[in-house]
Amino acid sequence: MDHITIRPAGPADIPTVLALFDEAVAWLVSQGRTGQWGDQPWSTRPKTVALVEKYLTTGSAWIAEIDGEAAGTLTLTDAPGAYIAPVDEPEQYIHLLTARNGTGAGAALLAHAAEETRSQGISLLRVDCYAGGDGKLVAFYERNGFTRTEAFVEKDGTWPGQVLARRV
Repeated sequence: MDHITIRPAGPADIPTVLALFDEAVAWLVSQGRTGQWGDQPWSTRPKTVALVEKYLTTGSAWIAEIDGEAAGTLTLTDAPGAYIAPVDEPEQYIHLLTARNGTGAGAALLAHAAEETRSQGISLLRVDCYAGGDGKLVAFYERNGFTRTEAFVEKDGTWPGQVLARRV
């Protein structure tokens, strides 16, 4: 099995992170699954480029590498996006998670996020994700120790989402 390493990421990694999301969108499109992120590459959409720039300059960003090649990414912050209600305790919130399917990079990044959260003396790690389609994304988080908390609908009622939490 390939060795996964996780390293800090920053503004210089914006092109790498956008390439990972472009790859993920292409894979989802090839599966006929466009509900999550649409059918256009993130690197061609100003709003998604701005989102990546924001989180890689203000959050704690990470890249998983396999044999020196980027295979996944996630960013941690101390709060969710504006569309999710904050909680009344310290938390770390996962943003911008994507990983190559079947590599183990996604699970490795989630384990790393849990350790980072724990090392800061924080016990709550949360994430939100697309909850439509076949439900595989929600199931992925559940397999990695997260529990469903609240469902929500975003983007004018067309994007079903799920907030999940994990105590670390």
